Amino acid sequence: MNDTNVSTIVLDRLSQEWDALTPEAQKAARYVLENPTEVGVSTVREIAEAAKVKPNTFVRMARQVGFDGYEDFRAPFRDAIRQGGVSFPDRARWLQDIGKSGELGGLYADMVGAAIRNIEDTFAGIDAVSLKAAAEDIWNCRQIFTLGVGVNNSNARNFTYLASTGMKQFHAIPRPGSTPVDDLAWADEQDVLIAITCHPYRTEVIEAIKLARQQGLTVIGISDSRASPVILNAQHGFVVAADTPQFFPSSVSTIALLETLLSFVIAVSSDEIVERVERFHLRRHQLGLYAEEPDGTQP
Repeated sequence: MNDTNVSTIVLDRLSQEWDALTPEAQKAARYVLENPTEVGVSTVREIAEAAKVKPNTFVRMARQVGFDGYEDFRAPFRDAIRQGGVSFPDRARWLQDIGKSGELGGLYADMVGAAIRNIEDTFAGIDAVSLKAAAEDIWNCRQIFTLGVGVNNSNARNFTYLASTGMKQFHAIPRPGSTPVDDLAWADEQDVLIAITCHPYRTEVIEAIKLARQQGLTVIGISDSRASPVILNAQHGFVVAADTPQFFPSSVSTIALLETLLSFVIAVSSDEIVERVERFHLRRHQLGLYAEEPDGTQP
């Protein structure tokens, strides 16, 4: 097992042990979850100072998740997850400067590179077993609510639209004129909530997750940090890389993950779903919704 996979397991342990940690240990764990690259290059004193806790707090935290001490804990983090640290306004100003200086070719290369890295980093930290477990909970539930606000509202609706070609129990929320908590009012342990938000985390998404847990729903969280309240409060948590030269989080890896999750749902479903998808598209052809050439092929 390589260092990247081992560090992922360590981060998973921290998330799982979160509730058992003291408030000070949670501060240390949060710093590690949000800055895994710093662990591999920092002494215990350096990282404790950065996290604003005592060095012994990091030692105790490391022992809590099964290590002899901080040095043993630090070892797997040589190739930790890349973390961006530039604020949104600063990125916007930087983009304007590039445009004025005629360096858009460099921006193009940076955007393409960031998109590819985000997908690679996202799927390097997610395994098929975890996706299958989430897909099975989706398939076996009564109904699925996919929650996203802002840019993630369109991501949630795209996922729901694709699912609707073969399944009818998917609902994108918030619905027009509604709020997420209203849409979940009658949901219970038979249902699943897929919640999406990246830093800075949207309060309405966090509140909806808390309500969902109280009502017994299974929560699938998608966010950009293991320390995100979305991940910490989810039965199935998936971290997406959202770094970009732009001033907003990238949706590339979120969309790729949602498409992959949906493919897993179809893979674990019954043969009836394939028949539904075929009927759905056949009906579209019959209604003339696709422009076709005389031989029946699409242009």
